Amino acid sequence: MGLPNRDEIDGKLDQAKGGIKENVGKVVNDKDLEQEGKADRAKGDVQEGWGKTKRKVGEAVEDIGDAIKK
Repeated sequence: MGLPNRDEIDGKLDQAKGGIKENVGKVVNDKDLEQEGKADRAKGDVQEGWGKTKRKVGEAVEDIGDAIKK
């Protein structure tokens, strides 16, 4: 497994930010903030997934290149 790329890192940050907003929204009974947090977490999930997909495709291309060189 390669190092995480920018999309994976940004996705994780959005997930964390969303979790904080969601929890603060629950504590202060702010439904809008809670929903914003849920949306941020969902965005982070998608972005992280996209980053993982890009990394895996890149690794597969490298593996193919290595196999061709042999």
